[in-house]
Amino acid sequence: MILTTTNSVEDYQIIAYRGIVSGTAVNMQKTTLTFNMQKFYEGMSDSVSEVKAKAFKEIKLEAEKLNANAIVGISVDIELTTSNYIMVSITGTAVNIVKR
Repeated sequence: MILTTTNSVEDYQIIAYRGIVSGTAVNMQKTTLTFNMQKFYEGMSDSVSEVKAKAFKEIKLEAEKLNANAIVGISVDIELTTSNYIMVSITGTAVNIVKR
């Protein structure tokens, strides 16, 4: 599956638009506050990466259900809630593409 933030894929032609797909994930483990800022930022970075991977997995599954082989126009939104949860929302358009 090809994933891109652009609206097209170089050397490919979009032959069918399958629909808008989305993936959302939230970490269920609160980040702990620490006096060591380096550890805090490393922990946040790891959490964001983990949550983003879950959201991408979800969006790919949605596109596969629509028999798409690519997702174009991907937008990623990362939020830190007031409760220190990290939420990642990803949206894009599921399409079928063929090599030109």
